Amino acid sequence: MRNLLFRPITTALFALSLAGAALASAPDTLAEGDALREDGPLVPLAPDAEHPQTALAVLEQLARHHYVRRPIDDALSSDTLDHYLDALDPQRAYFLEEDIARFERYRFTLDDALRRGDLAPAFEIFNRYQTAAEEQLETLLAYLARGIDTLDFEREEYLAMDRSEEPFLSDAAAREDLWRRRLKASVLSLKLADKAEEDIGPLLEKRYRNRLHRLRQTTSEDAFQLYMNALSASYDPHTQYFSPRTSENFNIQMSLSLEGIGAVLRVEDEYTTIASLVPAGPAEKSKQIKPADRISAVAQGDDGEFVDVVGWRLDDVVDLIRGPAGTTVRLEVLPPDSEAGAPPRVLSLVREAVKLEEQSAQSEVMDVSRGAEAFRIGVIDIPTFYIDFKALQQGDPEYKSTTRDVQRLIEELNCERRPEADADADPAADLDACEPVDGIVVDLRNNGGGSLQEANALTGLFIEAGPTVQIRSASGRVDLFNDEDGQVAWDGPLAVLVNRLSASASEIFAGAIQDYQRGLVIGGQTFGKGTVQTLIPLNRGQLKMTQAKFYRVSGQSTQHQGVIPDIEYPEVYDRDEIGESTLDDALPWDVIRPTRYRRGPNLAPLLALLEDRHESRVESDPDFAYLEAMVERARARSARNRLPLQEAQRRAEREEDEALRLAIENTRRSAKGLPEFASLDELETKNDDAAADEDSSGTEDATVKAASALADRLDGEAPDAAAAETEEEDERDALLAEGAEILVDYLSLRQTAALSSP
Repeated sequence: MRNLLFRPITTALFALSLAGAALASAPDTLAEGDALREDGPLVPLAPDAEHPQTALAVLEQLARHHYVRRPIDDALSSDTLDHYLDALDPQRAYFLEEDIARFERYRFTLDDALRRGDLAPAFEIFNRYQTAAEEQLETLLAYLARGIDTLDFEREEYLAMDRSEEPFLSDAAAREDLWRRRLKASVLSLKLADKAEEDIGPLLEKRYRNRLHRLRQTTSEDAFQLYMNALSASYDPHTQYFSPRTSENFNIQMSLSLEGIGAVLRVEDEYTTIASLVPAGPAEKSKQIKPADRISAVAQGDDGEFVDVVGWRLDDVVDLIRGPAGTTVRLEVLPPDSEAGAPPRVLSLVREAVKLEEQSAQSEVMDVSRGAEAFRIGVIDIPTFYIDFKALQQGDPEYKSTTRDVQRLIEELNCERRPEADADADPAADLDACEPVDGIVVDLRNNGGGSLQEANALTGLFIEAGPTVQIRSASGRVDLFNDEDGQVAWDGPLAVLVNRLSASASEIFAGAIQDYQRGLVIGGQTFGKGTVQTLIPLNRGQLKMTQAKFYRVSGQSTQHQGVIPDIEYPEVYDRDEIGESTLDDALPWDVIRPTRYRRGPNLAPLLALLEDRHESRVESDPDFAYLEAMVERARARSARNRLPLQEAQRRAEREEDEALRLAIENTRRSAKGLPEFASLDELETKNDDAAADEDSSGTEDATVKAASALADRLDGEAPDAAAAETEEEDERDALLAEGAEILVDYLSLRQTAALSSP
């Protein structure tokens, strides 16, 4: 199991779709003679000489070695066709019903064609898409040539924001009407973002000409990769074919050897989207960019011109963002649930190589008071499960790893000095200041995984001995990872803090702690990636294929479902946007036979009491109320699927939403005894009101700021880097502080409740 890839989200290169999407746009009926063409029309693509052999190799690997034993039959053919059409035209904006009717003759024959290495059906469909995409861009350019003042923004009409479940368009007139509405949506979005009307037409014309140019640069390799990924997606979403260029990008990503911003990218509709952030990379450290954010433009240096990358190929966007360490790249970023027309956030990042030391676990101590009694809770923040394999193989006794670092941190927390102790005193003469913490919180939020070996070893620091995870292969064989040293680094009260971005190896650790009843799991439902991939070289490119699933010692899979916390927090990440359950054809949750392991004292009798105390505490906490209100606001906005194209209505809706946000903020501030903001502008300049945000002790309450950071993430505001970093730390502290409170509840209840062993 040497080549296991324990990454949380399949890296970036999810089916390379060149299709137009969501709010790309389109016009009020073209007049005859308005057609506009550029030189160099599309040339139909055909398979390269190597493609048939590669297709046969992919088919053989899938049939023989994928975790799902799926026959190559008519059902697979049908699913492959559906995946292919969805990848090309996810928003049903290009193909007509007559196109789909013509493609139906391939529904149950693609399997036979693939066995022969026949790729003609795939290229026929791709070329039809290319033609429709070219027609759309030429139509949009023709409308722009007439002037945007010919568009009627007083007319009451709407644009469906998500057409993925809608029927394909009935005829050319219906398609042109959709394109017209999309163009109106794009123009209106720019108007609402305060772009000058005289600049809107040229900006969109440049964008569409750029897309047309890139469309005409599409290669047969692009079509082949897309088709192979439609085939592999019929098995599961983490199995992917990588072309030679894509393979190079993937290998660089996995080795972290690239000097860049430290972000894993993927394509969703027309946008390059953040799939995940590399811990300690420039993007993660900036605190200004989050998973699911969309990149709309890229600029080089401090004053380079922004290049609009909406609709670009993923590898071309990656090439723009990459660069030597020490150089600057600027991005225009849109949050996933920002209002249509909201201006993008502009952020500046200095490229650098990610160092293993910067991903190291860190610790701190939090003081929690209960009346006259004070508790000291140690916090260990683990950004990823890392290990320096090279140093280990060379026999370096000081090789770096998650487990070694955490063990050292536990030893330090067991001898943490009181703040009032004299820092200059001789430690040997100041033993009274050296006391163990009362409990430990392991913070795995945003930890996307890493080394399986380290997940196993880290679990062993908290249990005496026993299995930690089960790995089931496609053949049904189950292998166990075990902790066998009999050593425990910490046997005291323990909590594990997780969220939706805790994945893979994080889920192994959290699941084991929960199954052993060794500690409390607190936070949000985890990502749910319970599959294992291996890389298989091919004659051309490589295949990343799912070959195993991992299971908890209780026999439950983390696949799809993730780990359900014992005590749940409000979820600041939309489960409909992020997580294994959002991926098409994700493997199901299931169970296998549990392995033998020794559980700790039964926590079940305490969970209801802990939940009651938690709910009682946060019910009256204005900061948690604010967080919940902002989550509800985000859900309401995400649920909208009709975008008004009437300017007055759009402006009214935006004003209503801004008023709601201001009201939510001022409700919190009023409950805290803080002065209310008079306007949204005042709210957005938080740095100018820093003094007002301090409580009577001169320090802002730890839970106060969770919602402020969430609000910025939802609305796409652009506080300066220092302010953004402060707010991100505050968001983390807000939920962390409550985790420490819950652990103190557990401490006090454990002293009075009799815990029974199973």
